[in-house]
Amino acid sequence: MNQNREEGAVLATNFAEAAPYSLRVKSACKRFGSTQALEKVDFELFSGEVHGFAGENGAGKSTLAKIISGQYYLDAGSLAVNGKIVSKWDTATAQKKGIVLIAQELSLVPEMTVAENVYLGIENHRYGMLKNNLDSRFKKLEENFELGLKGSVKIKTLSIAERQKVEILRALARNAQTIIMDEPTSSLTADEAQKLHLIIGKLRKEGKSIIYVSHFLDSLLDVCDRITIMRDGKVIRTCNSKMETKTSIVESMLGRTMSQTFPNRKSYVSNKLVPKIEIKNMSTVSGVKNVSLKVFPGEIVGLAGLVGSGRTEIARAIFGVDRITEGKIFFDGNLYENRSPFNSVKRGIALIPEDRRTQGLVMVHTVKKNISLPHLFRISLRKIINRSFEEQKVKSLVREVNVSPPNAKLLVTNFSGGNQQKILFAKWLFDTPSFIILDEPTRGVDIGAKISIYKIIVELASRGTSILLISSEHAEVLELSNRVYLVSNGMITSELDPSKATEQDILFKLFGLKTESKL
Repeated sequence: MNQNREEGAVLATNFAEAAPYSLRVKSACKRFGSTQALEKVDFELFSGEVHGFAGENGAGKSTLAKIISGQYYLDAGSLAVNGKIVSKWDTATAQKKGIVLIAQELSLVPEMTVAENVYLGIENHRYGMLKNNLDSRFKKLEENFELGLKGSVKIKTLSIAERQKVEILRALARNAQTIIMDEPTSSLTADEAQKLHLIIGKLRKEGKSIIYVSHFLDSLLDVCDRITIMRDGKVIRTCNSKMETKTSIVESMLGRTMSQTFPNRKSYVSNKLVPKIEIKNMSTVSGVKNVSLKVFPGEIVGLAGLVGSGRTEIARAIFGVDRITEGKIFFDGNLYENRSPFNSVKRGIALIPEDRRTQGLVMVHTVKKNISLPHLFRISLRKIINRSFEEQKVKSLVREVNVSPPNAKLLVTNFSGGNQQKILFAKWLFDTPSFIILDEPTRGVDIGAKISIYKIIVELASRGTSILLISSEHAEVLELSNRVYLVSNGMITSELDPSKATEQDILFKLFGLKTESKL
């Protein structure tokens, strides 16, 4: 157990003796249409506490966070700050009470500087004229919290981790006493996440309260004092993090004993079949170098590598997004020329991209429009869409991938991350693809949604679909794949038998270290 968890355990033990709560939610209810997002939820937060929210996508974590921050209003129940029940509650009132939400989608202005973003909306002014003291105010704030930011730098030049620090400074500039972080590490590397946790530790020592919403259970156990576990809009229990394990949290999230996470991997023999896809000595404008690989019908082939290794670039080249400078791609034994996303879709090739929000889905459109969009030419006659067929097909797909709620008329943006990912799968299952590329198919989804997606992947392979699986979770690659290629610096460096390899073997090979395992 690391020092953070030891300190947190002491704090969690002493919290029971502390009074009053800095924030208390009682019998909170919230409904969106026919969906009951929160039902009689009770929650309490202490000053100087880091409190985690755990639950599947759609469990109610983000909804509760947005109610506390004033973005949503309560349908029923009460909210009290520092022992006093509040009647009027919105984001402005919440900020005046020292409560600020840092959303998963950061809300900074790219063309403005760090200092301008930090003080946006709370600039000093006199007689309607802005005072020119932004630099001195920022310098004082930065000196107090030492986040290592320069006020004169434009946001667009910063990494995601640095932008996260700017959001934290924005909250502190507004005298935040309670900071809500919604999935703060979803786009961070392990090293960046650890640095964020150190910052959270500093804030806790300053007496700030942190609500930490995350599906990364290791992070919750590492940094939180207490954890509230939610399921189906209800609080299942609130617990001391020292007394929990990942398994105990997952079982409470799912409401059942966690048995087998991955479906049984079926053995695969090519029997000298013609490869569904074969790449020979491919190089691309995006940095792929001399790559050769094969995927046979019904086979799951994994690509494992570190961030920036070139896995996504291989996928984009196959699908026809990036231009090839050397080499050839064969599909069903025939040279695949004139590659483009449109021609790939017509050939039965599908790509589920790593970023569903910007590359995979139109968030402001309905589920039905998203699912049918790439297939309009298949459901139209003389440019007139067969609405009846479209409706039936979409309803069937929504049921097949278990989208919740199963309402194809809702906007995609209203669904949880896990359900959005299922909608993205449904989009490409409209016509069962013969070859599908899955780029980080379970990124940003909870354990329940992951299990559902794993079953979809294995079922697709059993139907004969060839699958190229890209994942930064090496356990996924090893447990689901029949073969695994390792990718580094745009090149395939080796091929592994996943039944004989471990996650450690992958990391050792990627970092060029020796391993004693028999691969």
